[in-house]
Amino acid sequence: MRHVLVTGGSSGIGLAIAAQLLAHGNRITLIARDEGRLAEAQRALSQAGAQAQRVLGVPADVTDAEALGDAVARCTARFGGIDMLAACAGIVEPARFVDQDGAAFDRQIAVNVTGVANSVRSVLPAMLGRGRGRIGIVSSGAGLIGIPGYSAYCTSKFALRGLAAALRLETAGSGVSVSICFPPDTLTPQFERELPLRPPEAQAIMGRVRPVDAKTVAGIILAGMEKNRREIHFGLTLRLLGYFGPLASTYIEMRHGRRYAIKTEDPPSAP
Repeated sequence: MRHVLVTGGSSGIGLAIAAQLLAHGNRITLIARDEGRLAEAQRALSQAGAQAQRVLGVPADVTDAEALGDAVARCTARFGGIDMLAACAGIVEPARFVDQDGAAFDRQIAVNVTGVANSVRSVLPAMLGRGRGRIGIVSSGAGLIGIPGYSAYCTSKFALRGLAAALRLETAGSGVSVSICFPPDTLTPQFERELPLRPPEAQAIMGRVRPVDAKTVAGIILAGMEKNRREIHFGLTLRLLGYFGPLASTYIEMRHGRRYAIKTEDPPSAP
């Protein structure tokens, strides 16, 4: 029986991962900021008496390293050392770069990058000490290609690929595996909030891949982690982006750049 820590576990992909792991007999710790949603998720997972004893919800903000460390100490005191981390916490706030204030940009970087780094840091030393462990980082298809209106989100999700690559080299031969996945649009509460804010030029690119339900995405992630896959892709389109992202970016920029170019007023003529 493994102890699995799931950040962003109160909804979406994180909750779906937790449900599947719980069904296979694992002990699950859910971490999320919103205490109400966290309690609701814990109740949903704890329908059977035996399962209720294997689920713990601990409120914490992944951007707060100290609070996250306290949460990890609390859950390890109950369930023992953490065998697996699913770093699913993330946010997205679509807007053109010139229209988005710095606070919104910084918030996405803080949660999506620093939050993941804090999560890994909270479990990795103990995993290395035991000589075993699995770390799964949830990036996005937006971590493979630039998307208009998603400058902050793309920045954060691209960064996770570099983090995962460096971690794999640092943990090579240690018994700790590091996987990163790049899901497409996934049918989650966050997706429902995001979609009305999505610029049409972004939809022209992202709408080519149909949204996938969270249960399916979670199953693919867990199967890839069990096989120690370095990168986990979803379907032919995203797999090709994973391998040929720079070429695809050039093509998309050439095709869509002129059509959706930001129009600016001509500068006033000199007096």
